[in-house]
Amino acid sequence: MPEELMSTVDLPQTAVELSLRLRVRHGMRRPHNWVQLVRFVAVGATGYVVNLAVFAACVHLIGIDYRVSAVVAFIVSVTNNFWWNRHWTFGAKQDHPIFQAVRFFTVSLVAFGFTYVVLVALVSGVGMSKVVAQAIAIMAGTPLSFLGQKLWSFRA
Repeated sequence: MPEELMSTVDLPQTAVELSLRLRVRHGMRRPHNWVQLVRFVAVGATGYVVNLAVFAACVHLIGIDYRVSAVVAFIVSVTNNFWWNRHWTFGAKQDHPIFQAVRFFTVSLVAFGFTYVVLVALVSGVGMSKVVAQAIAIMAGTPLSFLGQKLWSFRA
């Protein structure tokens, strides 16, 4: 079939695309999901403060390189966030905590990888202040983290 004809043919949506769209629409209508999002943001805010405090202390007080400081701050804040998200945000006590921790830290590592790239790009590429760049990088990775934690780590 010629290329110009291919672009005019409407292909039906696959069942997976339709199912995902319906699940998202249904999920957005459930108040419980919005409560979880608010709790996740509250836990994230405490983790954000912990992360920035540890990061700033490592960079400015101890003199550790900002890239290593980001890793140290991540380890401290992700531990805090796991406990609060497991017990308060998602109330996910049905699974064994070890299995949840493995999933949580896997998602957190993926999100951290993204935030780390953003941090290095902002500091090395743009010349932004390290603490400000860290603050922006964490915010950029939060949506990715929420979706992974909700849909995989603490799924009902």
